[in-house]
Amino acid sequence: MSSGRWVLHIDLDQFIAAVEVLRRPELAGRPVVVGGSGDPTQRAVVATASYEAREFGVHSGMPLRTAAKRCPDAVFLPSDFAAYEEASAMVMATLREFDVVVEVLGWDEAFLGAQTDDPEALARDMQDAVLRATRLHSSVGIGDNKLRAKLATGFAKPAGVYRLTADNWYQVMASRPTEALWGIGRKTARKLAELGLSTVGQLAAADFQQLAERLGPTMGPWYIRLARGGDSSRVVGTPYVARSRSRETTFQRDLSDWGQVRAEVDKLARRVAVDVVAEKRPAVRVAVKVRFVPFFTYTRSMTLDEPTSDAAALADAAVRVLERFDDRRPVRLLGVRAEFSRS
Repeated sequence: MSSGRWVLHIDLDQFIAAVEVLRRPELAGRPVVVGGSGDPTQRAVVATASYEAREFGVHSGMPLRTAAKRCPDAVFLPSDFAAYEEASAMVMATLREFDVVVEVLGWDEAFLGAQTDDPEALARDMQDAVLRATRLHSSVGIGDNKLRAKLATGFAKPAGVYRLTADNWYQVMASRPTEALWGIGRKTARKLAELGLSTVGQLAAADFQQLAERLGPTMGPWYIRLARGGDSSRVVGTPYVARSRSRETTFQRDLSDWGQVRAEVDKLARRVAVDVVAEKRPAVRVAVKVRFVPFFTYTRSMTLDEPTSDAAALADAAVRVLERFDDRRPVRLLGVRAEFSRS
């Protein structure tokens, strides 16, 4: 990256919980957990938790019942997607007032392509502007590419600014576990550990050919480039476009009748179809998620014969995908996702 050109990554701190606290100021400083209908006795998972709740080990994706056990004094609130979308739109509109390229990643984060001699000053100006416009705090990572900017944000939280570039990459990252890299999850980290590659530094020093043979000609070398902080992707100033639309439901009583499971999948698919029509883009692929008792989650999918927004066609496809599951254990959660073309 030439002198003066930077990538910034802004991430709103505890975004969903923060929006809820703004609507209920009396909750400031208290542990807040958002998810499902807000009833921890019901089956649902945590959408987000405030920093105060996280201190008790509460995190996104955790069952609400578990969150209640870990933090019995937490305030549980239902999810309000419309409120989060409205707050997000205000944040992104504020960022677009700056002379930067804005690439929206979701409700609470975006990449920013900027040309400046003082990226830290720009980052703080953006934080101040967002705070004035929305009363939401944010953290900003500064990098010489998107990967480093994204990872830098983690070191900036909460409400700070951090720079991560080629100059300090190994000093900061070498001793960290490979899972700390954006793009490497637990399963991949375990595979790498089996090869004796547990840290970012070890992975960065790995042999390209050896890793290509063990993990594939594309992914093996890519993991090494990731560990070296390499990323050539550009910040693209296009509006955020959803890649898919999905619906899911957690049942208060496990479904043991497979006929009822089919009916629920059909119902979910038809609800997704309404969202697909609203997107004004046909779906090209349908996926079904099933969580069996006690907590085993699997996903199957299929590409449609032709793109469609038709509810009956999407429901039929979802039921056909469901039949690809051989397991017939009781079901506690079902989900249906319609994916759009990425072209």
